[in-house]
This record gives sequence, structure tokens and C-alpha cells, in this order.
Amino acid sequence: QVQLVESGGGLVSAGGSLRVSCVATVRPFSSFVMGWFRQAPGKEREFVAVISRFGSNTYLQDSVKGRFTISRDNAKNTVYLQMNSLKPEDTAVYYCAAELSTRSVEEMALARRYSYWGQGIQVTVSS
Repeated sequence: QVQLVESGGGLVSAGGSLRVSCVATVRPFSSFVMGWFRQAPGKEREFVAVISRFGSNTYLQDSVKGRFTISRDNAKNTVYLQMNSLKPEDTAVYYCAAELSTRSVEEMALARRYSYWGQGIQVTVSS
């Protein structure tokens, strides 16, 4: 059974940093493209970042470029989202997603391309 479990969310002041992690039971982990999405109250789920199977390629939403970094450790079956210079508009539930795919990272910026999802974790940025 595939499980994705996020951790590391919480409350932070504007300008602060957080790192959220996602541990996946998918095997082999290195065959899966991993993505992060987020959903704010009253809004649709939106793409944040994606990383290729071996971490050589990443793609981020324009609004987080230069502030967020996605990375992965295939030995630990874990993907990370390092979030710096956080803004109140980054407040959302953040979801980890996995898909067995050979598509480009740009193609994997769509939520409908992912079969597996975590339960989500709250990130709140206070002003």
C-alpha cells in the first residue's frame, strides 16, 4: 500500500523559514517523480514544485522561485520542500504527491498527473 506522509509544517512569521518533508513507501522511490502542491482556504489546489526521479531537474511555480527549493534523498525515500522568505500568501495545506512517470518536470506540474497523495500538512505564515 502506497503511503505518503508529510511532516514539518507549522506556524512561522513572515520572512521566516520552514522545511516540510514527505516520506514515501513507494518502491522503488527513484522511479517516482515527486511534487508539492498547496491549497489555501477557498482556493483550488495549486502546483508548487516538482523534482525528477534522480533529482537532476526541478520546476517551481513562479511565485516561489528564489524562495523555495525542492530536493530529494532517494536513500531515505524522502522529498523536501525548503521554504524561505515566507509570506502570508504562502499559507496553505501542503500536499506531497508521487507518480511513476518519465514525463518532464514541466509536464508533471499538473495535479491530475499524480496517482498518490499525502494527507497534507498545514503551513501558516503570520504577518
